[in-house]
Amino acid sequence: MANIVFNVALGRVASLAALPAANDALIMVPLEATGLVADSTMRDYDTLSDLLAGTSNEQTTVGRKTLTSASVTVNDTNDRVEADAADVTWTSPTGAAIGAVVICYDPDTTSGTDADLIPLTKHDLTWTPDGNNFSLTIADFFRASSAA
Repeated sequence: MANIVFNVALGRVASLAALPAANDALIMVPLEATGLVADSTMRDYDTLSDLLAGTSNEQTTVGRKTLTSASVTVNDTNDRVEADAADVTWTSPTGAAIGAVVICYDPDTTSGTDADLIPLTKHDLTWTPDGNNFSLTIADFFRASSAA
């Protein structure tokens, strides 16, 4: 589950994770462990472009992943909404150590730039790509509940 939800996405993650547009997607962006800003700073970035303009760097060797089988479920038993996606696998990955992944909403995969990607959630991860296949389990990457 997420370590932080970006301020720009508060209250919107479930809506955007449901992929409401014709050509939208959820994109996972790996960030290098070196240079990661504190969560208190990172949560204030409104676009992926803003995030990457700071000291946090994208780990481009392993590459971004488009999340598949994204779903949003209303869980009446536990009084919450859950956003989920299929697990992600990198084949023979190499490169700099990864300290986190950010899941972004891309409103139009046919055009646009990082300035269009809305960061939704950040997930801490300690991983040094060493050439061995790596699978990242995604189990409810976001949950929201209301206290009665």
